[in-house]
Amino acid sequence: MSNMKLTLHIWRQRNANDTGTFETHTVEANEHMSFLEMLDVLNQGLIEQKKIPVAFEHDCREGICGACSMVINGRPHGLLGGTTVCQLHMRFFKDGDHIWVEPFRAKAFKVIRDLVVDRSSFDRIIQAGGYVSVNTGGTPDGNAIPIEKDIASQSMDAAACIGCGACVAACPNGSAMLFTAAKASHLGLLPQGEVENSRRVQAMVHQHDKEGFGRCSNTYACEAECPKEISVTNIARLNRWYLKSSLGSNV
Repeated sequence: MSNMKLTLHIWRQRNANDTGTFETHTVEANEHMSFLEMLDVLNQGLIEQKKIPVAFEHDCREGICGACSMVINGRPHGLLGGTTVCQLHMRFFKDGDHIWVEPFRAKAFKVIRDLVVDRSSFDRIIQAGGYVSVNTGGTPDGNAIPIEKDIASQSMDAAACIGCGACVAACPNGSAMLFTAAKASHLGLLPQGEVENSRRVQAMVHQHDKEGFGRCSNTYACEAECPKEISVTNIARLNRWYLKSSLGSNV
């Protein structure tokens, strides 16, 4: 088992009103640890020293929930593509490395404490989209409505979005268009969601802007940093839907 000594420069901030600063610590880790396990070791040492541990989010630690969002050495979720922080292991670092860790930074993501940010704006965008309200009568058979495989695959790919916010952190304008487009495409591509698609798209884009997210920068940084590799073609689709729903619409 290969051990290494690392120097961590971690963002510490008491709340949204605090200025915040980087705090430097040294920690020993082994190559089999995940990045979050390494932070656990750091916090255990801080607790033993009667110091306040570093606050960071996590839940599943399996790359499913997206809660472990943080920027590592300038990249959302770290140096590996298609990977969340909890899936990043210390074998990708070297003994003596300096690692800079900070929260996702965006106007719409207020810092709660240290590496934890408030991403409830994403929840409000989803809520603005509503749900599929179709009178189906009794429970229909899952295969009763024929859907082309290509369309079903596109919808499933969009549904893979875990709402972590990496797209926002990577965008120069702090845009959440990739997230919004993925959630809209998930429902709008399927026949069950077509009925309310125009209203849904208008409401979600309006809420996106209301939350303070910026406009799409067209740099594709969101796609490059997305841990689920959501395609920017979803943004192009959302733009087409939004324009179509705006023309001759009283929404």
